[in-house]
Amino acid sequence: MTILTTLLILCLIILSIAVVLNRDMLASIVLFSAYGLVMAVMWQQLGAPMLALAEVIIESGIISVLFVVAVFRTSRDDVE
Repeated sequence: MTILTTLLILCLIILSIAVVLNRDMLASIVLFSAYGLVMAVMWQQLGAPMLALAEVIIESGIISVLFVVAVFRTSRDDVE
């Protein structure tokens, strides 16, 4: 395992924990999008360029936009 692969795995773990523990929805969406980009780099390192491209287009692109639209279309009552 190379140093780059180890750093990517560590970054994926940190981003996934940050997405789950973050209380702000928009920040979680940005972190989720960053997770998708790092995962795409990981797929590229593993020799799957088409899968990396699909990861960028679908997860970091389309799904992130849909999440942002869903957050802005819902009403939030701050209970805190």
